[in-house]
Amino acid sequence: MDWYAEEIANLAQKLRQNPLSPSPVALYGSSSIRLWDNLRDDLENPNVLNLGFGGSTLAACVHFFDQLIPLAEPKSLLVYAGDNDLGDGQSPEFVLDRFHALAEKILRFNPTLPWAFLSIKLSPSRLNLRPQIDRANNSIRLETARHPRASFIDVTSPLLNPAGYPASEYFQPDGLHLSPAGYRRWAETLNQDRHRMLIAPSPDIRQVELSSGQDASGIPQVV
Repeated sequence: MDWYAEEIANLAQKLRQNPLSPSPVALYGSSSIRLWDNLRDDLENPNVLNLGFGGSTLAACVHFFDQLIPLAEPKSLLVYAGDNDLGDGQSPEFVLDRFHALAEKILRFNPTLPWAFLSIKLSPSRLNLRPQIDRANNSIRLETARHPRASFIDVTSPLLNPAGYPASEYFQPDGLHLSPAGYRRWAETLNQDRHRMLIAPSPDIRQVELSSGQDASGIPQVV
């Protein structure tokens, strides 16, 4: 986990130093979160906190949870991670195990916290992992049903074309990271009424921008 240490330390320092809005909505996870530059505009919510860190695995999200999430004191939490674990050769069973560990961390932190797991996306560069992605998503979907405060949000299907493959316009040229159009598709999904509890607009609350500042553009196969 040493690879992430500096970025985590920078995020934690900014959480301590910057005046946060009360009870932000926190998005936590890999570069698919960290690189969402228009997060607040896309979600029409100024009270959204970006806690993504480059190349994060679900295992890393579990490992660093206690260093970041309690500092943020979120009113709700959305997590995107898992495809880097699969991309690194881990099994869907490993990803499910780390999901269990994350759920335990969340329950210990705040048993009444509303939280959601965003499905692992299928990207053009990882089409070979489709069976593993499907197995991991299906397993986690079933597990979230066991947690009264948890939701499973399908952000994979909105990125597919009618033939069931990732639509190129939703991805960067690397075939892995999302394009602005891809993030808008995610925003449309998250803005559905049934998830309003997670991203309710708070226009009267000012939110300070947090960014790790680390450039992951030179790191291959990182989401």
